[in-house]
Amino acid sequence: MPLAYDIAEHTLGNGLRVVVNEDHSVPVVAVNLWVGVGSRHEHAGRTGFAHLFEHLMFQGSANVASGEHFAVLMGHGARLNATTWFDRTNYFETLPAGAYELALWMEADRHANLLAAVTQENLDNQRDVVKEEKRQRYDNVPYGQALTRMYEAVFPPGHPYRHPTIGSMADLDAATLDDVHEFFATWYRPSNTVLTLTGDLTPREGFAAAQKYFGHIADAPVPQPPLSAPLEPLTEPVRVDVVDEVPVPRLYLGFRLPVDDTPDFFAASAAMDALAGLTIARMERRLVRELELCTDVSAASMGLADNVSLGFFVAEAAPGVELDRIEDELCTQLEEFAAQGPRTAEMEAVVAQNERAWLSSLAALDERADHISRSTLLFDDPRAINTLLDRTAAVSADQVGEAAARWLLPQSRATVSYTPGAPASDESEAALGMGADAATGGAR
Repeated sequence: MPLAYDIAEHTLGNGLRVVVNEDHSVPVVAVNLWVGVGSRHEHAGRTGFAHLFEHLMFQGSANVASGEHFAVLMGHGARLNATTWFDRTNYFETLPAGAYELALWMEADRHANLLAAVTQENLDNQRDVVKEEKRQRYDNVPYGQALTRMYEAVFPPGHPYRHPTIGSMADLDAATLDDVHEFFATWYRPSNTVLTLTGDLTPREGFAAAQKYFGHIADAPVPQPPLSAPLEPLTEPVRVDVVDEVPVPRLYLGFRLPVDDTPDFFAASAAMDALAGLTIARMERRLVRELELCTDVSAASMGLADNVSLGFFVAEAAPGVELDRIEDELCTQLEEFAAQGPRTAEMEAVVAQNERAWLSSLAALDERADHISRSTLLFDDPRAINTLLDRTAAVSADQVGEAAARWLLPQSRATVSYTPGAPASDESEAALGMGADAATGGAR
């Protein structure tokens, strides 16, 4: 039986989509905005702009001083932040119901009037902040560049998912104030934005508040890029071997997957869970418990919107175990699963795990609001939170086996291996390639 969260939607005259999920269980409102611009919307030579604006949005606007967005809302008991991803940028606050209109006023001011505060000084300051973030999260932590290398190995040159959201520091250094202003004026438009309000308010109250604070913002056409051509699985293995100052050897095996929000993606994701995402998962049992080759094996599925997704396995070597042996065993498990399909117990465990995780996520107002914004912006389905469990549970064992046989075969893998040692050269964008030379094809 589907879930039955109350979902009401309304589009303002300027194109802003507003979704209200009424829930009076606690006197709290989650304010959540998704803007349809992420790193996949960036052009060569202009990467990192979407993430830069996530920072600039907290540096003040026409009627809000730099730093006040955090200070004022936290002073009213709010939790707030923002994130950037391939397909979007989002901004969110969860706060007492009596203060949610303050959050709407502050959000509207920066979405309508940010450029008044985007001065050369602020731009230079936030460029430095992003550079420091890159050093802390990517350059100076073990395995920090693993996913960047994975994106380059899995996606071809020129593909919108090939570069990470942090972007190129050279591109940010080259950006002028006019470039940055143009980016904001192009993408931060009402018709390219979804506002979700979840919690202690009615749809009538939420729609009226949205109109009051956002209704005056002018819209303009947003030049959405056409979707990319669907990507087939890799036709031969791709390798990126890294020697670096890491604590233990580690393997990443990446695969192209079907586009998100489809039965094919749900089936491929279920296959990955059965292989390495459960306590009873095959790779966990075989490589960690039986053969003791690894201390940990895990899986992740990144559902993406532009005609392809990404899945990857991560295996951490036990002391003294060579990565080649681990990779061979991982490939054996992939081949066996593709040939046999999932067992009944594995399918039941995948469905139970999905249900537990989904219901737990929806119990939190801020997470529920985020799911609603996501499904509305990316898939035009504000009510997807009510149907997702039924859609994923409807995937059959045969579909899971077929997905594994199509998308998760060893010859379709992109391997990023990390071996402890002194790196040949400093980690840098030049070393990473940022282009076609970052990975090599061919079987081992």
